[in-house]
Amino acid sequence: MIIYLAGIFVTYLTYKVYNIMTLGKCTCKTELDNKVVIVTGANTGIGLETAKDLARREAKVILACRDQAKGIRARDDIIKATGNHNVVYKHLDLASFKSVRTFASQILETETHIHVLINNAGTGKLDNSLTEDNLPVEMQINHFGPFLLTKLLLPMIKTSSPSRIINVSSMLHRYGTIDLDNIHKPAKSWLQHSRVYSNSKLANVLFTKRLSRDLLGTGVTANCLHPGAVSTDIFRHKPALTRFLISLVFKTPEEGAQTSIHLAVSPELCNVTGKYFSDCTETASSCRSEDKELADKLWELSDKITKEK
Repeated sequence: MIIYLAGIFVTYLTYKVYNIMTLGKCTCKTELDNKVVIVTGANTGIGLETAKDLARREAKVILACRDQAKGIRARDDIIKATGNHNVVYKHLDLASFKSVRTFASQILETETHIHVLINNAGTGKLDNSLTEDNLPVEMQINHFGPFLLTKLLLPMIKTSSPSRIINVSSMLHRYGTIDLDNIHKPAKSWLQHSRVYSNSKLANVLFTKRLSRDLLGTGVTANCLHPGAVSTDIFRHKPALTRFLISLVFKTPEEGAQTSIHLAVSPELCNVTGKYFSDCTETASSCRSEDKELADKLWELSDKITKEK
């Protein structure tokens, strides 16, 4: 028993030291006066810390969140912490294409610019449930919803250039696959739906790379990132002991937000596009994510699905 506990402690210590040694931090002092930033899933975790940092830089920050009470609470907390009163909450449920369209319409009616769009919201809920659009909930929230949102906002993002689109993916995209015949259908087995998260994160990278090619010459960049293993609400459905161990080992949300912030504000990245980052450093994504033909086919399928709903 003692040897077992010692092994757990050594594993914990090793992983914690690794996190500390490799942790990237955005040290850029760029201010964002008169810039408009949208952060999805900004009421908690990485999204909240990202929004808070950008508010400190004097940006107008739009918190796009599903839960109204949490969204308003996050808005009030950010205003109190930063002194920036130009922080607003807007309802957005990525599990509903109707909600995405309503949100986008409101933004296009009330704003004149969008300088940064951060597709941060995501879910790790591993079940076989379907959304109101009859799509697997995890795939819709993590891929199809952000795909539609980005396309709807793209005209304003282009007219606001130089501007940036940032997609939060995960290193788990390396274990993902894209089955174009079944990506929009419910998983038939536990093994299939246990891989949906990885598949959706691979879709994020493929979407980013295809989008970046379409945007060449427009002044708009599109990049994606792995935030690291972060203790956030995405693990809220896990058992209490699991959540406790995660909180001990994983990055804090503030640490996990650093790469998103880096991609949003760093001046040296103004012409960098179609890249994958981790710990504020550009790194290689998986071989599958470099498949241009697959990216094109995924785009066509995503476009068809989001238009049909």
